[in-house]
Amino acid sequence: MSEAESGTGRAARLVTELKVSGHLMTLDAGLYCIVQNPSQAADAASGLPGVRLSLPPGPLGRPDAIDIKTFRDDGWLRGAGDAALVRVTDGPAQLLVTVYQAQNADAAGAPRLQVVRLLETASRPQAAEAPAPAPTAAPAVVDVLAHVQAVGDVGGQLGAWIGEPGSKQWIEGFAIAPASGIAAQDIEYQAVLGRGWLSPWVEGGQFCGSRGMALPILGLRLRLRGAAAETHECFYTATFVDGTRVGPVAAGEACEAESLAPVEAFQIVIRPRTKVRAARPAAPPAPVAEAGAESGSRARGRVATPAKPRPIAKPVLKPGAGRRTR
Repeated sequence: MSEAESGTGRAARLVTELKVSGHLMTLDAGLYCIVQNPSQAADAASGLPGVRLSLPPGPLGRPDAIDIKTFRDDGWLRGAGDAALVRVTDGPAQLLVTVYQAQNADAAGAPRLQVVRLLETASRPQAAEAPAPAPTAAPAVVDVLAHVQAVGDVGGQLGAWIGEPGSKQWIEGFAIAPASGIAAQDIEYQAVLGRGWLSPWVEGGQFCGSRGMALPILGLRLRLRGAAAETHECFYTATFVDGTRVGPVAAGEACEAESLAPVEAFQIVIRPRTKVRAARPAAPPAPVAEAGAESGSRARGRVATPAKPRPIAKPVLKPGAGRRTR
């Protein structure tokens, strides 16, 4: 075998062929949420199947017209419920959807995508008319971080308000990582994107939402899991740019305004559950009043005096009683 043939064989072993299909999706102006609904579980080793959204090459790719934001930091749509937000400001415009599968994968096992239109129009973020307020000193401990419109990232502790109620500046995303009390992996949360539509669950410490896309969250939803769900309770309150205030809301429920106005501030409380108090000993039975005892306010609280035993009448013997006769 020649050296060239040997090198070709090694290269063949290093390269794995995949089954790849590409699709052009045409979208009108608006804001969209694209969700993957896998037909089969992802392979543990390769992570396939997976989907990527990108701009097509050449003149079809219009970065001035389309913005893409995935909920995963690596840009992939892999697991069930993985989603991306796509904003089209000048439509119609095209989006390149690429599906990656293992070489021996069945075509019927390709992930299916669900496209939901959240808004009819989606303008790009504009520069703030007023200068952003000067940043205040950051708290010593930051449990919650939020990205606020025209302000940037702000942080605070659990129990404090994140964002400013009444400011009319919406929140675009948030992350929660308690510094103490419970582990970050024992909390997960979602952002409300539309009526009946929420982002995928995000584990504690990860950012949920977007930065710089002018996309407000319309509510939030939290829940505890693992040991924390047994030892702690969670509830949260939010104010919205239309003046609505909702909460406190119990863990697992969506905190959103009926008008679906954007969130401007929220407060999250996580605290240990109250221990069940020890059962008190049963009270002694109330004394039973003697028959014929007085009733009313004078009788209340009195202990009935037991009746004196009546003397037993001695039998009266009649003459001749008890005598034996012959």
